[in-house]
Amino acid sequence: MKKTMLPAISALILCMGTGCGILTVNGGGFVHEYHEEYCGNNTANTEVPPAPAEQPAVTEPAVVPEDWRLILVNRNHAVPENYELKLLELSNGKSVDERIYPDLQAMFDAARSEGYAVKVGEGYRTHEEQTAMMEQKIQEYRNQGCSRSEAERAAADTVAKPGTSEHELGLAVDINSDYGADPWGLYSWLADNAWKYGFILRYPQGCESITGIEYEPWHYRYVGKEAAAEIQQQHITLEEYLS
Repeated sequence: MKKTMLPAISALILCMGTGCGILTVNGGGFVHEYHEEYCGNNTANTEVPPAPAEQPAVTEPAVVPEDWRLILVNRNHAVPENYELKLLELSNGKSVDERIYPDLQAMFDAARSEGYAVKVGEGYRTHEEQTAMMEQKIQEYRNQGCSRSEAERAAADTVAKPGTSEHELGLAVDINSDYGADPWGLYSWLADNAWKYGFILRYPQGCESITGIEYEPWHYRYVGKEAAAEIQQQHITLEEYLS
């Protein structure tokens, strides 16, 4: 099977009630916001803000459903200890579950046909790699003056705790623009079209209280075309879809 590099999608979504609504485009680009540093020398805001959602301890492994595409891994549901997958290595060295590759390739081909330079910035990640990423993020906040507990709480807003990351499933990809191109046009295209290929924006803006993770316009999760179409139409998160 031919290996290829894959891209990144983005949509701005705002939670409204039990669902989410896509934010309007402003001046041809997505409306997005930048967050102040949580602590350290930031005089504008020296306190660590509360996490967007409580972070309860993981008490049980995720249940692997009959439809493997709909496994739910998040702050409450860890990757099962004996979870099995068969990885496919892409041309840039990243890997994904081989079952999502055909639709991922089709999506990238479609994006490229419309002039977008796309690649997979991150695919499958081992538990050890996720642990290292979390520790690196915690250290960044420690360097700003946060206590260990403050740093852990702040880091958990943007990095999934080891064992609770979809990257450990091989079903999630961080999609980026290649060759240094501006990613926001690509993100807009993905927001409108990713569902056609079975992918959803996993962490919409404004839905942090549901997903437990801050908005990530580059993080897409494969759920299959039928589920993706329903999630797109209803503007909801995977948690809401499976509830």
